[in-house]
Amino acid sequence: MTTKTESATTSPIIESRDQLIAHFARGEKPADRWRIGTEHEKFVYRQSDHAAPSWDEPGGIRDLLNELQQYGWQPVEEGGKIIALNGADGSVSLEPAGQFELSGAPLDNLHQTCAETGRHLEQVKAAGEKLGIGFLGLGMWPDKRRDELPIMPKGRYAIMLRHMPRVGSMGLDMMLRTCTIQVNLDYASEADMVKKFRVGLALQPMATALFANSPFTEGKPNGFLSYRSHIWSDTDPARTGMLPFVSEDGFGYERYADYMLDVPMYFVYRDGRYIDAAGLSFRDFLKGELSVLPGEKPSIDDWNDHLSTAFPEVRLKTFLEMRGADGGPWNKICALPAFWVGLLYDNQALDAAWDLVKDWSMEDREALRSAVPKLALDAPLPGGGRLGDIAGQVLDIAHAGLAARGRGNGMGDNETGFLDPLREVVRSGKVPAQVLLDRYHGEWAGDLSRVYDEASF
Repeated sequence: MTTKTESATTSPIIESRDQLIAHFARGEKPADRWRIGTEHEKFVYRQSDHAAPSWDEPGGIRDLLNELQQYGWQPVEEGGKIIALNGADGSVSLEPAGQFELSGAPLDNLHQTCAETGRHLEQVKAAGEKLGIGFLGLGMWPDKRRDELPIMPKGRYAIMLRHMPRVGSMGLDMMLRTCTIQVNLDYASEADMVKKFRVGLALQPMATALFANSPFTEGKPNGFLSYRSHIWSDTDPARTGMLPFVSEDGFGYERYADYMLDVPMYFVYRDGRYIDAAGLSFRDFLKGELSVLPGEKPSIDDWNDHLSTAFPEVRLKTFLEMRGADGGPWNKICALPAFWVGLLYDNQALDAAWDLVKDWSMEDREALRSAVPKLALDAPLPGGGRLGDIAGQVLDIAHAGLAARGRGNGMGDNETGFLDPLREVVRSGKVPAQVLLDRYHGEWAGDLSRVYDEASF
């Protein structure tokens, strides 16, 4: 999730709804300026007992953040406590229970993205070895109850933790027990954003299936392949889901702004602290009628903060976020941006992907989204067959899109090789969760502690 940092400049005050809509238009870029921003989370555990370390214990999260500063990272504090890092490779931030996230810098190509991932993981592994902590690449804690997990000292999380149980049964699981990989991508125009948004939503279940990696809860199989994805089905219906309006005629910046105006607020950030505004209306804020800040109108920074509090399968800011994948191993971190860049950053590939999904009804898409957490590639396709039947075709489209980009690494390799881990999933017919379940029921003989050897970085 977003880490708030103080700005040296004053953000413009919003006087009209038109400014909210214009904010999205400011994200438009010509194709030669499109970039790739990759975010990935991992679980932190003590090597001695696999427990999740707290922020302030010796060898815990605070010490990990401090240790990483030797690599040039600069600390970000909230209330006098270090809660993030900024640097040339983007930012390092904390999820609510200490899940460790790199929000990578906007980069030109996948070679750079994978190199950035490698630098970060080498740094955290070196720091972890010194502190006696390790890092686990899964979509959900395989063996932890909520009450076994620490809470990080971030004001927005305290507000969200109070609010989540009011609106869904699994919001606390989302916050405390899950990890994801996501990629942030650019658009050239409103029409380009709309097409990418629609393709991204329709094929998000494919990404969820290929990256499904959360089959265990509290020490045993949970009956799902991506329990992380299932959690979103009852987190908060006002700010999650497949957004049916995206498929309607006339969808664009204005319609998304109206959606966000109807998403209840979480907080307002003022003078270094978070003010609880959970459940209040941004429409009231626009009129200067927000009860916790009477007479005050929002700024563009407030709008940016609010945009970060919706969690649909694809999210619009001044770029598009693809949000469907479970956390996973090193090569899967590089594979997710390869999947989406290949599909969305070449016009021929984008057209081919759209042709594949354009006839799916909203009911078809919702049914596929609902089936994938349990069935992954065996989820039934609209019109018959299974999702796995078109997985190879989707990867072929992504491959062609990456090849057409022609981004080399200086050694004659283009970006298509980053799809190889996904090709192996399709070839084997087994998503990562199914491989782990086979080992749990086989060579591990039900000993889930073996997953720490299998899935650690």
